[in-house]
Amino acid sequence: MAEIVVCEFMDEEIAREGFRGRDFLFDPSLVDDPDRLAAAAADARALIVRNRTQVRGSLLDAASRLEVVGRLGVGLDNIDLGACAARGIEVRPAAGANDLAVAEYVITAAMALRRGAWFSTGAVARGDWPRGQLIGRELSGARLGLVGFGAIARETARRAAALGMTVLACDPYLPADDPRWRGARRLSLDDVLRQSDVLSLHAPLTEETRHLIDADALRAMRADAVLINAARGGIVDEAALAGALREGRLAGAALDVFETEPLTAAAGETFKDLPNIVLTPHIAGVTAESNLRVSRATVANVLEVLAR
Repeated sequence: MAEIVVCEFMDEEIAREGFRGRDFLFDPSLVDDPDRLAAAAADARALIVRNRTQVRGSLLDAASRLEVVGRLGVGLDNIDLGACAARGIEVRPAAGANDLAVAEYVITAAMALRRGAWFSTGAVARGDWPRGQLIGRELSGARLGLVGFGAIARETARRAAALGMTVLACDPYLPADDPRWRGARRLSLDDVLRQSDVLSLHAPLTEETRHLIDADALRAMRADAVLINAARGGIVDEAALAGALREGRLAGAALDVFETEPLTAAAGETFKDLPNIVLTPHIAGVTAESNLRVSRATVANVLEVLAR
């Protein structure tokens, strides 16, 4: 049985080179087969995952020799941190490795939603010329609201400021006198909701943040604002969001994460026929470049723990 099990995608060449000489299993298909994954992890000292593998319960019971979970990314809501700590299992995220990718996704989504012109391909190809319907808005001069002001949010803020945006942010866990607030106006959540032209979520999914953006929060937002969620799906009440978009109480939204992933056809019905929404399959942090950085960081993290 393998000492190191990789059950979600990463750069295979980096993994094989980094783990050369070790008993190593690279099989991203394991994430879709819990029984095979549990069997593969039974003798593993290290398990490498992204966001889909649920590292809890029966999987932890099966992986009795596990010493480290290498997380290809930073979100940890799919990992039972308490259970891992109780078993002496270290959890090592690839902190910082995909910050740039997510920041660029947010700025790209903000541009697409504010401008609106990028949804005209079908009409123009049919011979229509809907110029009057596609007079969008610029990012320059707009207010970007950030819910959570961690590393990814700060990367986003720097790029937004370079485009002439005003940055508003709220984060109850970052002290008011922390120098990292530089470049952003520190406000309450209510004020960020009311004032933002573009609202981007950068909080972890906890009991405190689950459905933080609910019907009441959406009603507090400007009708011409847009919402971007590349953090965690459960932060947004998807049914409430779809209702706000259909009723014209919100101008647009981009979702890279969902309450249930992968998004099923039934769950996708919530967003059916909405012309003002962009849906992507949890890829904000995944670019060719970030995948290399994340893979290298995860290999280094795992080897550091195994060498102890």
